[in-house]
Amino acid sequence: MKGIVFTEFLELVEEKFGFETVDEIIEKSDLKSNGVYTSIGTYDFSEMLQLVQHLSAKTTISIDQLLLVYGEHFFSVLETNYPSFFKLYTDPIEMLASIENHIHVEVIKIYPEAELPTFEVVERAENSLIMIYKSSRSMHHFGLGLMNKTFEHFNSKATIVLEKIKADGTEVKFSITKN
Repeated sequence: MKGIVFTEFLELVEEKFGFETVDEIIEKSDLKSNGVYTSIGTYDFSEMLQLVQHLSAKTTISIDQLLLVYGEHFFSVLETNYPSFFKLYTDPIEMLASIENHIHVEVIKIYPEAELPTFEVVERAENSLIMIYKSSRSMHHFGLGLMNKTFEHFNSKATIVLEKIKADGTEVKFSITKN
């Protein structure tokens, strides 16, 4: 997993819960990196999982809710660092439908070692989209946070229904309806 995902997560934790919490979740985790991350480095996903689990235990906020908030935070990182992604689209449905065939292609150019989830477009209409998310990491709520902010970015609203196809969250159906 790319380091920017770790550095931004720890920045968010510090912003919301304080440096002491960052230190505590790092100390409680068994991290090969010792909790030292660079944005361009690559780290084992198990480290992220440990950090999120320890944060959830400390705050009593569910892992899914933490990932949702983190996805919303990460959207602003993308907006700031990669504004060109957003200039190509005029509509949130259009942008979300292009995740797999355009956005992820561009991400791989920047981060060749990135292991990205897949988003298969099952059905697309002017104001709706059905996509299947697949990832061994089960970070679908992170994706949901990004989707929420995509609609906000375009001054639009949507109803997004998340349905687990596999109980472990490695395959999830997103049914998106623009309001």
